[in-house]
Amino acid sequence: MRGIRSLPLAEEPSVATVGFFDGVHLGHQAVLRTVVRRAVERGVRSVAITFDRHPREVLSPGSEPRLLTTVERKAELIAASGIDVLVVLTFDRDFSLITAEDFVREVLVRGVHAVHAAMGANFTFGFKARGTMRTLPGLATPLGLGVETVELVELGERIVSSTSIRDALSSGDLEWPLAALGRRFVLDGEVVTGHGRGRGLGYPTANLRTWPRLLLPGQGIYAGVATHGARRYRAAIDCGTNPTFGVEPLHVESFLLDFDGDLPGEPLSIEFWSRLRDEIRYDSVDELVSAIEADVARTRRLIPDGAIP
Repeated sequence: MRGIRSLPLAEEPSVATVGFFDGVHLGHQAVLRTVVRRAVERGVRSVAITFDRHPREVLSPGSEPRLLTTVERKAELIAASGIDVLVVLTFDRDFSLITAEDFVREVLVRGVHAVHAAMGANFTFGFKARGTMRTLPGLATPLGLGVETVELVELGERIVSSTSIRDALSSGDLEWPLAALGRRFVLDGEVVTGHGRGRGLGYPTANLRTWPRLLLPGQGIYAGVATHGARRYRAAIDCGTNPTFGVEPLHVESFLLDFDGDLPGEPLSIEFWSRLRDEIRYDSVDELVSAIEADVARTRRLIPDGAIP
């Protein structure tokens, strides 16, 4: 359900949570599992409330981070946790001015009829983030709303967070995102027509146009898996600027092994498995082709047959 006009929901009690949930990492998953479990215990529905954009896009334009997931993929991941209802609210200037008290009363209690709320320990809400998990019980209890804090998740003494995952991806590190997300990082987009250089080199690539708010992994050559419809293909991925042909804006293009067809205009998802090497400038096209051949061979070795049924 989208927008503030979707509230209030039909009169039915719920256990609810609120968050931006970028990436739906292990910490988010812990919160969502708690909500589902508490809802089952009470025999009510589970509700997650999220937003269509990062709050900093409104509160401090220009400082907002690039995102790990599209709204659509985030919704799929949240649904996979067992949540019954997902509400996507527009985070605009008017919404940012709602007081903490009004947020609890109008969104949680009247909006989704919550009888219990489970939030991450670092959850903040209301105008100027004046609402915290310390102040929430005092606002919620008089309204008959129970409150539960879900502690942050740590892996090897490192706190799982969207920020830490973004930082790792930006440096080309795929290991921490894999651990913190509990799955491989996936980039969603639409294939667009490129310069055609790859086809001329014998390796036609699918150029991915992504939602401008999405984060691209750090510059480099990667091995991964591309998903088109119900089919999966090994993919040698260039996240770079094509320095051999002159510097271009950072973008993602992939050579899909064992694929024959046209993809422009089609949705494509790229799953990043391993960083193979830096992207470098070659002095000749022959050197570039040799490097691509080696990248494709390594990709074939790294991605097992079971990953591309």
